[in-house]
Amino acid sequence: MILWLWLCWGFSTSAGQPDSELMARYLEEKLMADYSIMEQVARRVPRQAKFLQRLETRPRMSEFTVKSTIISRYAFTTVSCTMVNSGSEAREGVFEMQIPAAAFISNFTMSIGNKTYYGEVMGKEKKNNSDDKARHKKPPSATDGRENGYETFKASVFIPRKMQARFLLHYEELLQRRLGKYEYTVSIRPQQLVGRLRVEVNILENSGIVSLEVPPLRNSKHKGNGKVEGDISPPPSTVVGHTKTLAKVTFNPSVVEQTRIARNGILGDFIIRYDVNRELSVGDVQILSGYFVHYFAPTDLPPLPKNVVFVLDSSASMVGTKLKQTKEALFTILQDLRPEDHFNIIGFSNRIKVWQQDRLVPVTPNNIRDAKKYIHNMSPTGGTNINSALQTGAKLLNDYIAQNDIDARSVSLIIFLTDGRPTVGETQSSKILSNTKDAIRDKFCLFTIGIGNDVDHKLLERMALENCGMTRHFQEDEDAASHLKGFYDEIGTPLLSDIRIDYPEDNVEQVTQNFFPNYFNGSEIIIAGKLINHTSDSLHVEVTASNSKKYILLKTDVAIDLPSRNDIRGVPGLEDGKGDKNYIERAWSYLTIKELLKSRLKSDDDQEKDYLMEKAKSMALTYNFVTPFTVLKMREAGVHSEPPQEEFISPSTDGIGEKLQSLQGHKAPPGIRRQQDKQRIKISKTSADGDPHFVIDFPSSKLSVCFNIDGEPGDILRLVSDHKESGVTVNGQLIGAPAPPNGHKKHRTYFSTITILSNKPERSYLEITPKRIILDDGERLLLSCARSAVVRSSNLEVSISANSNITVTIRDTISFVILIHHYKKPAPYQRNHLGFYISNSKGLSADSHGLLGQFLNHEVKLLQESLNTSHQQVGQNQTEALKPNPTNTLKVKGRLIPVVWKQRRIYNGQQEVDCWFAKNNADKLIDGSYKDYLASHPFDTGTSFGTINSL
Repeated sequence: MILWLWLCWGFSTSAGQPDSELMARYLEEKLMADYSIMEQVARRVPRQAKFLQRLETRPRMSEFTVKSTIISRYAFTTVSCTMVNSGSEAREGVFEMQIPAAAFISNFTMSIGNKTYYGEVMGKEKKNNSDDKARHKKPPSATDGRENGYETFKASVFIPRKMQARFLLHYEELLQRRLGKYEYTVSIRPQQLVGRLRVEVNILENSGIVSLEVPPLRNSKHKGNGKVEGDISPPPSTVVGHTKTLAKVTFNPSVVEQTRIARNGILGDFIIRYDVNRELSVGDVQILSGYFVHYFAPTDLPPLPKNVVFVLDSSASMVGTKLKQTKEALFTILQDLRPEDHFNIIGFSNRIKVWQQDRLVPVTPNNIRDAKKYIHNMSPTGGTNINSALQTGAKLLNDYIAQNDIDARSVSLIIFLTDGRPTVGETQSSKILSNTKDAIRDKFCLFTIGIGNDVDHKLLERMALENCGMTRHFQEDEDAASHLKGFYDEIGTPLLSDIRIDYPEDNVEQVTQNFFPNYFNGSEIIIAGKLINHTSDSLHVEVTASNSKKYILLKTDVAIDLPSRNDIRGVPGLEDGKGDKNYIERAWSYLTIKELLKSRLKSDDDQEKDYLMEKAKSMALTYNFVTPFTVLKMREAGVHSEPPQEEFISPSTDGIGEKLQSLQGHKAPPGIRRQQDKQRIKISKTSADGDPHFVIDFPSSKLSVCFNIDGEPGDILRLVSDHKESGVTVNGQLIGAPAPPNGHKKHRTYFSTITILSNKPERSYLEITPKRIILDDGERLLLSCARSAVVRSSNLEVSISANSNITVTIRDTISFVILIHHYKKPAPYQRNHLGFYISNSKGLSADSHGLLGQFLNHEVKLLQESLNTSHQQVGQNQTEALKPNPTNTLKVKGRLIPVVWKQRRIYNGQQEVDCWFAKNNADKLIDGSYKDYLASHPFDTGTSFGTINSL
């Protein structure tokens, strides 16, 4: 292979000597493609990282650390991020962090240069004026910034030149037990390589830690699922150590280790899963400084029988992946039903289709087989009648309970799945909610699942809350089936029903929810409260519940004076100050606020809603939690008056669900705009794009001319050739694709690579593909097309708008724009490709050539030709009349070319251009034939057709 390439380039030197260093680098680049991705990263990225840090427009992230302390399932997390602006002007620094949707932010601090701004939690006013809304709030998107139970916190500030900014975010959460494990997750998405990246998690569980595991990093598509396929080993550089009750996990990858994980910075979640020792008793009761928290999660109990109705959306919007994934999940779920269970299936669109009319059937091999056939034959059609589907399911289950001698301790439930909003029948959410509640009448629970972005999240959440169920929302992706199965696994094994946990009324107050209709295997019940009888030595606890064999009653007295057991101040490894906080009190406040928010969501009474809101707001202010009713405002340290009235740059807070926070940052430095304008690209019609289609704009003639070049895959076309004068050459390499069905072409071709060369005053070149850019101007730099950046040297500027376009400016007088065309789901005849546009050609000489370059300094005339008569020039006001005339003629460089009128789409298909089209590969329009414009290699600098030179 090497010998073959060497002979080819050796042959081309007959027309001129190629630059040996350039050829060697090109050869190295092509041969590197044969190595594994890991080897490419290890050999190339560390070298390029320093150039990226020097040249990228955004500040460099020098440090990203996360330190977390988990005490009895309650997690305190601190995220610290330092950004350095080494540029010569102020630049925007963006701190972005995904946090669990269930977490509460408790503080946020920024230090920019020598100024510090601290967060102050304040209550939201019921009505904000329009100025505040315009200034501080961003209208929520369809998902409110949520991603499968995670929300995005985003703050942006301008960092003065040669200075740094530090962001410090604190949030707290109570870990929930699912599928037998607690899962703590840290989102690591710096979007660049970080000099110092560290995650440290300390866990203290007095009950004893068991089954501690750290799986590989998880990307965003797996969020929400309890298990990650292929869990084998922790990420590189992870260190795990633990005793019986204390564990410490650190993740500290070097820059080289980061590149091995992801070339442009880690993009994933660091996960820790663990469980604690437990036994069949009243559970674990912890008491500290007048507060208690009670964890109840019995094991080794026989499962309760289930009566379950699956209500599945089969409307037209479920077509494709969503219905396919739903069917796959249901096939597995049906297989997991137990012999004592009973079930039925309802499919709904605008019509309601019940698999087995008026009954639930037992789990037998024949019934499972027939149910799978029914699900397999479901086809998407019609609208979405949510109300009737739920009414049918509730009636089916109510009638079955009333008419059959079912086990009194069995658990009945509806699992409802949809991907859309109600469009048929009753469409008002309030009416659907009341109808559903009236139909269920607290006799069983409703569990709701939403798929995709079109569902009414609030409707599904409230339906589940009002009917003792849970809700989940999943994105439509390749893991939807495992997400659905994972959710069913959470509720598929009920162990207890009608659980009630009581404490003496004269001993406690403000106790959180203490009645639970069901307890599912692998989950946990948590209750918290305040002690009011401080003279008592113990707390009496009673648990009553039923399971498949009997009713159970558990009693115990828990000693109140347990400072040595529950006070964690001074514990080794927890020296970060979190030990000074009463974690039990904060767990109580966390649970209480969550319940107030749920109660308000379920309420239809305005006065009650206002009362619940004020109560939740008051408690959030007391414990410094950011909730839907409180905001975090930034104030300069040492200044307690209202912020000055000058214009402030407000760090945007995209997401945090409804937690829209009005953060205020530092004053904008002089000369810095409040909002940067979106990058605007200025391009002319003169271009080569698509299949490829060429357009030439003649401004003075007010005409546009177009033509096609039907080349072969692998051809390299000279687009602009001005090597002798301006030193600029542009070549484009074609890639092939099959022709569309019933098309007249044998294949399609697109530009896969654009090469731009310049040798005045110094040599440099660019090789651009839809994914990457290689810049060589003495130092070799690799840039990703997926990241916005600007690279400048004395004579060249490359500006990248992520996944959109690249602007190349040479000596401020020559500008080219390359559009990036990506297909999410390409047809067989489509390929990711590039479009080439000339924005400014002033710096190109009158002798420039190439398929586009030869027309830049010439004019064209449109003639109307009559047979055997002289030519008559046509004025521009007659152009419209000429459109249908097949004998229109162009005069270019003294040549006459027959043309027809056409319309072309350019600029990503967003603009139509009227042009005169020359057929037959631009025969007579261009000098020579198109084969004269074939370059021998990407760096061929031919300056006119028929001659070849090399750089």
